[in-house]
Amino acid sequence: MDRQSTLGFVLIFILIMVWMWMYSPTPKPPQQRNEKIGHTVDTVRIPLEPKVPEQSAAEEGPKQVSRFFAGRTQGRESVVTVETDKFVAELSSRGGTIKSWTLKDFKTWDGKPVQLVDYDKQGDLSLLFTSSDGRLVDTHDLYFDTDGGPGTVRLDEKHFEFEINFRLPVSTGGAIVKTYHFRTGDYGCDIQYQFVGVDNVIANYEYQLVWESGLRYAEVNSIDESSFAEAYAYAGKELTELDAKEIGQKVQKDISGTVDWVAARNKYFALALIPTQPNADGAYIEGTRTAKPNNGVQESYSIALKMPFRGGNETSKFSVFLGPLDLDIVKHYGVGLEAIMSLGWTWLIRPIARYIMLPLFNVIHLVIPNWGIVIIVFSVIIKVVLHPLTRSQMKSMKKMQALQPLMDELREKYKDDPQKMNQAIMNLYKEYGVNPAGGCLPLLLQMPILYALWALFRANIELRQAHFVGWITDLSRPDVAFTLPFRLPIVGIDEVSGIALIMGVTMFVQQKMSVKDPRQQAMIWMMPIMMTLLFNSFPAGLNLYYTVFNVLGIGQQIIINKQHAAEPLRKVEPKKRSQGGLFGRFKNIPRLKK
Repeated sequence: MDRQSTLGFVLIFILIMVWMWMYSPTPKPPQQRNEKIGHTVDTVRIPLEPKVPEQSAAEEGPKQVSRFFAGRTQGRESVVTVETDKFVAELSSRGGTIKSWTLKDFKTWDGKPVQLVDYDKQGDLSLLFTSSDGRLVDTHDLYFDTDGGPGTVRLDEKHFEFEINFRLPVSTGGAIVKTYHFRTGDYGCDIQYQFVGVDNVIANYEYQLVWESGLRYAEVNSIDESSFAEAYAYAGKELTELDAKEIGQKVQKDISGTVDWVAARNKYFALALIPTQPNADGAYIEGTRTAKPNNGVQESYSIALKMPFRGGNETSKFSVFLGPLDLDIVKHYGVGLEAIMSLGWTWLIRPIARYIMLPLFNVIHLVIPNWGIVIIVFSVIIKVVLHPLTRSQMKSMKKMQALQPLMDELREKYKDDPQKMNQAIMNLYKEYGVNPAGGCLPLLLQMPILYALWALFRANIELRQAHFVGWITDLSRPDVAFTLPFRLPIVGIDEVSGIALIMGVTMFVQQKMSVKDPRQQAMIWMMPIMMTLLFNSFPAGLNLYYTVFNVLGIGQQIIINKQHAAEPLRKVEPKKRSQGGLFGRFKNIPRLKK
């Protein structure tokens, strides 16, 4: 391996480190900041414009309630359970909210069903508005009447749709009616609000549809899950993102104009509120990051749609999505919801992951059920596709090895004149037709593929909890072959990835086969160790891919070495110079005699 190839490997390592730094989770701040954490309010009450007049402590006393809903602050909660083929939802008459939302096909890290609604908040999805008597009304705290008693409704092939109404009476004789519509095959539901006779109740010509408490976490590593957690607003085909990165710091964004949807997500699941009639006039998203036991963290996001209210008997309709971040599922809504998928940089990595990697993965999985074997087959396909690049790289390195003795002679001859030495070496490259960048350029061209795989393996829900063999029980997380009795200094590693170790061994073998320069023997050990430590925290699926890729590369190197073992080093014939170009060729044309 020549100096340029070595530089290529080092450059790739630096690029990977930069990538990891950009996408690594934020570490937990020092404990002395915990006092500030205690003042962070988890449940957000979103202010409307103009704000409700503030009251003094003496005036406030008990919580003030709008006179229009004074009789609705107390009541008996009634819970209706709706079970479809995808989820089990509990609806509460307290606020007409979604009390729980359990996905039937997904489990948490400890084997329990994934439940996405925060239990502590007593349900979510409510209206927020300013009443004409100057009160901030949150329907979450009010008791609705329902047309169905407590019980369970199950949807199947015969009964594939269900509708239930929650009615909030107003003292003036009007009402706000909230209707849930469920159907089989969907990860979500449709919601309709009917405003009947409330013209003089809702002020400021606006109300908000609010989801206040984000999504429950479902993975074992809360820091890793928090690195994916964000809130979004989509308006005019532009995505606004909100990420709470600092513990105790509240972040928020207020978006004006027509908004297509708002959403919040954790690592593998998402919530989206999509207005269907009328259009939303704006959105509000807010997030906080809090410390959790065992050095954990959690991010919670509030999302809201600002809806117009013009008076009279109005109807508003929404679609609610509460389910897995599967590209086909979110794309089905046709509103650009797939923009929240974690598939890498939009301008380069995302197209590779979305239009090449993911479809190819799914096609292979149609034939092979085990995702680990799918990755192995995928590695073979990618190796075949990249064969021209890697073959060119290996042949270039082989030529550089053959040139090494001549280069050493030139270095010795011009050791006191670096300028002449470099010029002589460049002439040597030209004389024998060797491209000094031929060893590292193919490696750099493979980087977008590696990044696309990194993004795909980390966030693809298909690989979540996908078992391969032995100790490899989740291809989306680092595999742990064994745990050290101590933490390695500097790198902070105590859990060792078995596949990362195997990958390091394969890289060592490759280095041993390609590095012949005695001055670069340290690279044989340095690069495998560096890459093993780096890949130790990578998803097992990515490490499996790279290990198989290395094994195939070793076989390819053996074949090329045998094919070119007896091939002598030949000089390249110089190209014939043109005879003066186009006009020079006319000199040889016979001229007519006068």
